[in-house]
Amino acid sequence: MKTFGLSCIAFAGITLIVPQTLFATEKDELETLRKEVNQLKKQVASQTTLSPSPSSFNPAISLILMGRYATFDNDPEDYAIPGVSLPEETDPGPEGFSIGESELVISANVDNLFFGRFTTALTPENEVEIEEALIQTLALPAGLTAQFGRFYSDIGYLNSKHVHQWDFVDQPLVYRAYLGNQYNDDGLQLRWLAPTDMFLEFGGEVFRGENYPAGGAANHGAGSYTLFMKAGNDVGISHNWLAGLSYLATQSDNRQTEAGDTLFSGDEDTVIADLVWKWAPAGNDSVTSLVFQTEYMVNLEKGDYTIGGNIDPIDRNNTGWYAQLLYKFKPRWRTGLRYDRLSIGNPGSAFSGTSLDTQGQTPKRVSAMVDFSHSEYSRFRLQFNRDESYAVTDNQWYLQYTMSLGAHGAHRY
Repeated sequence: MKTFGLSCIAFAGITLIVPQTLFATEKDELETLRKEVNQLKKQVASQTTLSPSPSSFNPAISLILMGRYATFDNDPEDYAIPGVSLPEETDPGPEGFSIGESELVISANVDNLFFGRFTTALTPENEVEIEEALIQTLALPAGLTAQFGRFYSDIGYLNSKHVHQWDFVDQPLVYRAYLGNQYNDDGLQLRWLAPTDMFLEFGGEVFRGENYPAGGAANHGAGSYTLFMKAGNDVGISHNWLAGLSYLATQSDNRQTEAGDTLFSGDEDTVIADLVWKWAPAGNDSVTSLVFQTEYMVNLEKGDYTIGGNIDPIDRNNTGWYAQLLYKFKPRWRTGLRYDRLSIGNPGSAFSGTSLDTQGQTPKRVSAMVDFSHSEYSRFRLQFNRDESYAVTDNQWYLQYTMSLGAHGAHRY
């Protein structure tokens, strides 16, 4: 009985002491946690109240790596379009392996009013070129947007698209002959988006006039200007379209082209009409789609050519067009067919035997391609051109890769 009583006393003591001990332990742990939480609150508060450093720099950076293997029947060094004095970098490019044109793009909002983008390209000739260095407004009223710096003009449909956005390895002949592949320059752009249900935009640009088809920064460094309008809309849930009309006026003061002894001074006007029609089931192009695209150009050339020291006037009209069809037949596979053609005006007997001699040729070309995109960041393309730009037909084969690293914004329509 005594033993039982002692056991009860011991049990009662344990039941009183243990909870108090556990409570004290929990209290200590809670106090420790409370101190840690308060410390974290102080750290967060100090970080949120600090102003950003003036030297902070956190833009979106992307690197586009491109390369290819090419083989031609003709020597690419002999490439020419009879009747056109081509600028540099408009030939088919080198045979064999080459890195193509790789781009480094840096972009970010400057603040709530401005956006900036810088694009530099490494050419196959190991030359570094600044393609874009632009500032764009973000908050102008009434649907207005201004852009200034160096940028690609918004004329036509393809002109403002970067090389990695092209649907074929090369540009159509009309772009090669009349715009030197793409027209970019230093200048100012103003666009107005109309407050309508359908897409309707008007714009204009003033450029320095240093790059082809301009040259020499004529008119006191304002040697070219453009006007353009674009309209588009949906047709049902599976179709949509975009059309445009553009005008480019350039002045040249001793514009020099790839033929070093050929200079041009005068005016050159180019009118471009473009149309794109897209189809995808219920608007979903992730599996299958069909895209038709065409552009027609009229080029008016008036001035004086200096060739080998001889000065002769020229006044002629040139035209050209291309049409292409792209078919996405599987989620990662596309195939495309393109036809392009030029009609170069005869400059007269004074230019016989020069690069401006049309030699009775009608430059034309047929291109076919198939490409595979494992993702939106990687693509391989096989392309064949039957190029009849000049007297001897050239069969051209390209195998191209395009890889995109880093942040990359959505492409325009």
